[in-house]
Amino acid sequence: MRMSKMHFKTLREVPAEAEIPSHILLTRAGMIRKLVSGVYGFMPLGWRTLRKIEQIVREEMDAAGSQEILMSALQPSELWEESGRWYQYGPELFRLKDRNDRQFCLGPTHEEIFTDIVRSDISSWRQLPQNLYQIQHKYRDEARPRFGLMRSREFIMKDAYSFDLDEAGLDKSYQDMYDAYTKVFTRCGLTFRPVEADSGAIGGSNSHEFTALSEVGESEIAYCENCDMAATSERAACVDEVPADEEMLAMEKVHTPGTKTIEEVCDFLKLPKEKSIKALLFVTYDENYEQNGYVAAFIRGDRELNMTKLINALDIPEHAIEFADEKAMGAVTGAVGGFTGPVGLHDCTIVVDSELPAHKNMCAGACEEDHHLINVNYGRDYEGDIVTDLKLLKEGDPCPCCGKPVKYARGIEVGQVFKLGTKYSKAMGATYKDDNQQDHDIVMGCYGIGVTRTMAAIVEQHHDDNGIIWPMAVAPYHVIITLVKQDDEVQAGVAESLYQELTSKGAEVLLDDRKERPGVKFKDADLIGIPVRITVGRDAADGVVEFKERAKEENEKITAEEAAAKALALIAAK
Repeated sequence: MRMSKMHFKTLREVPAEAEIPSHILLTRAGMIRKLVSGVYGFMPLGWRTLRKIEQIVREEMDAAGSQEILMSALQPSELWEESGRWYQYGPELFRLKDRNDRQFCLGPTHEEIFTDIVRSDISSWRQLPQNLYQIQHKYRDEARPRFGLMRSREFIMKDAYSFDLDEAGLDKSYQDMYDAYTKVFTRCGLTFRPVEADSGAIGGSNSHEFTALSEVGESEIAYCENCDMAATSERAACVDEVPADEEMLAMEKVHTPGTKTIEEVCDFLKLPKEKSIKALLFVTYDENYEQNGYVAAFIRGDRELNMTKLINALDIPEHAIEFADEKAMGAVTGAVGGFTGPVGLHDCTIVVDSELPAHKNMCAGACEEDHHLINVNYGRDYEGDIVTDLKLLKEGDPCPCCGKPVKYARGIEVGQVFKLGTKYSKAMGATYKDDNQQDHDIVMGCYGIGVTRTMAAIVEQHHDDNGIIWPMAVAPYHVIITLVKQDDEVQAGVAESLYQELTSKGAEVLLDDRKERPGVKFKDADLIGIPVRITVGRDAADGVVEFKERAKEENEKITAEEAAAKALALIAAK
């Protein structure tokens, strides 16, 4: 491609709304174009890279036995109502009506659609297993779209769905997809880690998130260097600390004026934080977004609440809970802001962290202004409606598998695999008949890759102060030939000869023949990140050019023939 004929514009200034490298560089390099907040278009160079990522995904999915189809992004509400997710998915679901007042949504995912296809087309065990996938635009009405392609309202995703006879078949399908994902992200040049993850609104029994390691990532990963434990912070289990045994003491109410925080009350009573009970108060909502109850969650004072674990314990969607107005909740339950404890609380769901029942003689709020209770004991003084692990696993806490201290890293979620089981097939009547003509629910899995997010993750891991450094497999072009003086016949002739030779041998080449200063061309070449740059300048008369790999500092002067051969060898190797 001759850049003099190309739709190409770079920016010298950092866009005001761009905060992270991928957003800054993809915008400055003219690869993405913002339409409105959270909605981006792809310009020629960006679209070429995106298509290459899609092709890598397509090749590995095909190799794993999956079949590509394409479904509409416009989905009727009836299917979502069948699965129960019309309410569960919440405000992130783009809802709309047609002229006949029929409700639709713009699909954020396609479990319902693919389940509907299979229930219509499959009736016998002989037709299973199957795996179908698509690469398609998805839509989620993000409350705070940000970071460019990282969290947007429209994005491109590969979503696949497996359909098996039983759990053993699902296990194989799941592993096949896990292996395919490993190959996809390796080919894309990412440093990544598969970790156990929460299933969220997708549901199911088991899930792994493929996380590209990055300091700007929104995912927090807990991992252990001593064993194979790795999980998102939402999913990571905690080890309950076993306290030293002690005799139960009589519960007492003490005056604790102005001590609303754990730190204040523990300082006042000269107690360590681990001898206190922390209360967190919430209100929940029903499917009509009307208030339907209060929740009080209790954890040890030195712990932090894992909100995902609480949501899962209550079996409600994420959008159906928020922090309660303490006065309003107090009027119904007896809670008192800053002084709430589990003793005497009523008319609310009490959720107790699994660590607390073993701890004796704890300090908790007395549900009375300026008062706390000491020597509070589970079973004698209070009980929970639900007792479960509510804790957030923190760096340095013991690994739930081997007991060694865990470490934390940040990452970008680029893919996730789920074991759905019969969640959708049972709800929507997707069954098959066995040899005896008995009906069985089809066992399902689903598997997503964020194609646009993968593009951003690659940039986060592959850039420097000058611009993007694309891995060869996903670069928009393999080679850029920078013609220093486009009006110099000798230089133009050498550049044209290189361009024709490389192109004829399968290389993807940009020829920068623009009427621009050399400095502008060099800056643009670094910014857009083409892996190999061949500069044709003053030494062209001697048949010598400058050869440089974008990922390396040094450059070298070699003959044009050597440069072509070296470029082709690098392309073939990578």
